[in-house]
Amino acid sequence: MRIVSRKPFLFAFLWLFILPNSVPAQTRGQVNEAKTARYFATIQTDPLLLLPFLRKMPKGGDLHNHFGGGIYAESFIDWAVKSNLCIEMSTLSVFKPDENKRPCVAKPADMKPSDPSPARRYAAEALKDPTLYNRLVDAWSMRNWQLSGQSGHDHFFDTFGKSGAAGYGRSGEMLADVTNLAASEGVSYLELMSTLDGSISRNAGAAAGWNDDLAALRSNLLVHGVDQAVSASHIALDDGDRSFRTLNGCGTPGAKPGCSVRVRFIYQVLRAFSPAEVFAQMLTGFELASADPRVVGLNLVQPEDSFLSMQDFSLHMRMLGFLRQQYPKVHLTLHAGELAAGLVRPEGLRFHIRESVEIARADRIGHGVDVMHEDDPIELLQKMAQRNTLVEICLTSNDVILGVRGKEHPLRLYLKYGVPVALASDDLGVSRSDMTHEYLRAALDQGMNYLQLKMMARNSLSYSFIAGSNLWADVRKFVPVNQCLAGWDTPVCRSFLSINEKAALQIELEKSFTAFERKY
Repeated sequence: MRIVSRKPFLFAFLWLFILPNSVPAQTRGQVNEAKTARYFATIQTDPLLLLPFLRKMPKGGDLHNHFGGGIYAESFIDWAVKSNLCIEMSTLSVFKPDENKRPCVAKPADMKPSDPSPARRYAAEALKDPTLYNRLVDAWSMRNWQLSGQSGHDHFFDTFGKSGAAGYGRSGEMLADVTNLAASEGVSYLELMSTLDGSISRNAGAAAGWNDDLAALRSNLLVHGVDQAVSASHIALDDGDRSFRTLNGCGTPGAKPGCSVRVRFIYQVLRAFSPAEVFAQMLTGFELASADPRVVGLNLVQPEDSFLSMQDFSLHMRMLGFLRQQYPKVHLTLHAGELAAGLVRPEGLRFHIRESVEIARADRIGHGVDVMHEDDPIELLQKMAQRNTLVEICLTSNDVILGVRGKEHPLRLYLKYGVPVALASDDLGVSRSDMTHEYLRAALDQGMNYLQLKMMARNSLSYSFIAGSNLWADVRKFVPVNQCLAGWDTPVCRSFLSINEKAALQIELEKSFTAFERKY
């Protein structure tokens, strides 16, 4: 009879208890990351199993988020009711009624089906009329847009003019809405696009008139309107923050989750206006971002394919190039390449991203969908990679507005050529999406694996415009700065984090990933 020694089994048994405490923390983290990646691979083609995984996955920041477009139609309806607003039934647009010029009429309780419906009805009636309620949700979002008789592109952009008035004066409630949703799905940072001064800067530009001498036009506007626009923006930010903190109970034991989400603003320029109006808005954005740390950059909005956007695109880039010389510390992210073949003439697809990178010197590009239509696209991709020009990838938006999805989307090419990318929501309320579903699309539609998704989450903070130094000395390989090489909790690293808000935010993400991956 052969006797087998039990010592190897005893040593192996003991090693199970010794290993967790003997392996360095970094190695344990790498093991957990690898196990999580392997688990993800087993569920990657199953949307039902992916959904709860991705909802809990830390996502860092959302860098491309239009403030008004981030609100769901149901919230706008609620606010329209509270403000006693009216609905223009022919367009389903909300407005403040005027008894003399534009009165609102309540639908009679005894109204017969054959009777003509009032042309304007109070929004409050939607709460008792399911048909009207559903019509408003469809008109104010992309729900059932295929039944609207419009293209996805046109229906999307029309929603803003229909629902926007319901949000007037409610920036605190809007902040509570978007931050609480963000916190619920592991988003810790938002950059929200908003035209903070309303129309003050545009009116100043219209009054000043166009002058191709940009230096002279800037000097004129600085003392004739832009100063008022900047002051109004400060007040709007103060009022919104005060209202938000009260509504969310920030600083109290009952604080809502949204209080923990860091928020910064991108001043948005409405580019489908005259050159003087656009320049005045740009100047306001640069001045505001130089004076208020809550505003970290600016962007141009409105459809890139509209007549004025196309006609004046190169002029707009020249304006931005000039202003960047005057304000070299102000960040710039630009909608560019939110176009597809057939939407504009072929030559209109060939230069928007390049001019945004080379002339305006954008730090980031929003969408970048038509990059392979650009002149010499491979050279452009290489240049963007060399310059670390991040692309904000908005998969749901690109699908519903442009019809671009799957292999037609350039995400894989950006990755192939080393261009940094991050997932973003664009207008999650209008699209009826959220960041979890952007990650879901990336996995299912684009075949992104766990490590690629994690890289994009890290990129969303590395390339954010929030103040402070980056945690990563090498943003490609995620190698920490010297102060934190020995660990996050060393005195020298804690000192570094105390004076660098960006790095502190990145550490929070790393700790969230550590806890998340430990489960697998």
